[in-house]
Amino acid sequence: MNLRPRRLEEPEINLVSLIDVVLMIVIFFMLSSTFSQEGRLKIRLPEAGAVAAAREAAPPIVVAVGADGAYLVDGREVVDPSADALRAALLAVAGEARDARITVRADARATHQSVVTAMDVLARLGFREIDIATVKEEAKP
Repeated sequence: MNLRPRRLEEPEINLVSLIDVVLMIVIFFMLSSTFSQEGRLKIRLPEAGAVAAAREAAPPIVVAVGADGAYLVDGREVVDPSADALRAALLAVAGEARDARITVRADARATHQSVVTAMDVLARLGFREIDIATVKEEAKP
């Protein structure tokens, strides 16, 4: 009795399916990951030879935000610290002039929500030139 197989089968590894799976995993990770390198972005601004034309500088409308969330528009206190009252005060001061410059002067202890509410009201009214007032930090020895 002959118990040996007639032919020897060589074991083989099918690499085609393995390569397909690895390629699909690489493509998945490439598409699902984000490559943000904003901190490494170095921008050199272009230089201009001509001086920009000076325009007539009207005094800006100042919106002050107090530490308690109260608003002042050009030195006049807004009665109610709500968005509607601030909107009405801005409309009374600015009228239809949406090209007026606005300066937001917020107290450092003011809540973030009160500052965002003021900026939201300004944006909804259509003001485009909004400045945030800050003070220069003193150099510490």
